[in-house]
Amino acid sequence: MRVPVIAINFKAYPTAFGEKGLSIAKAAERVWRELGNVEIIVIPPYTELRLILSNVEVPVYAQHAEPYGFGAYTGWIPIDALKEVGVKGVLVNHSEHRLRLDQIVEIVQKARNLGLETLVCADTPQAAKAVAALNPTAVAVEPPELIGTGIAVSKAKPEVVTSTVDAVRSVNKEVIILTGAGITTADDVEAAIRLGTAGVLVASAIMKAQDPYRVIKSMAEAAVKAWEKYSK
Repeated sequence: MRVPVIAINFKAYPTAFGEKGLSIAKAAERVWRELGNVEIIVIPPYTELRLILSNVEVPVYAQHAEPYGFGAYTGWIPIDALKEVGVKGVLVNHSEHRLRLDQIVEIVQKARNLGLETLVCADTPQAAKAVAALNPTAVAVEPPELIGTGIAVSKAKPEVVTSTVDAVRSVNKEVIILTGAGITTADDVEAAIRLGTAGVLVASAIMKAQDPYRVIKSMAEAAVKAWEKYSK
């Protein structure tokens, strides 16, 4: 995973599926190619992985995985199968799909063994510190009460972001730190990076946008500008 980062969680919005989902992935790829110095990750539903992976080269993550190989696991999503499909990484422990710490440990370890990246969500600085100790690729702090509100954590609760950065760096100097929850504008992205992160995890601001390309580009440009200014 390069930095700065715009990670787009498609969730299960109506726009996440079929041609609408593919068009957003293509918009992300277009910005990714145009700017060249920002990591844009798309995280579609399982049903859309093959369609999107076969049509874009932008990094694609799965929304979750179980730490299983192939076998008798009806209704589960084995991480080995996701590796075979071609994803680059896995989103883990989103507030809408919470896991116990021991489950996170299993998934992160299995993903590492398979050469997959992991973006692990945490709801507090303390939780972020705990998961950072597992050496995932990235950690994203997302206070659940702000998710989907349009009120960015980087503005409403900047102390959560700065406390997370301090807590994570006390145990892991290398892991990439992102923030999510309520990220809506390019200004929110700039604020997140100014507070010490390397980018954002965003969903509804893009998935519900009239012009997803315009929103993605404005956020990506803000990320690049802020990273150049604040990461020195």
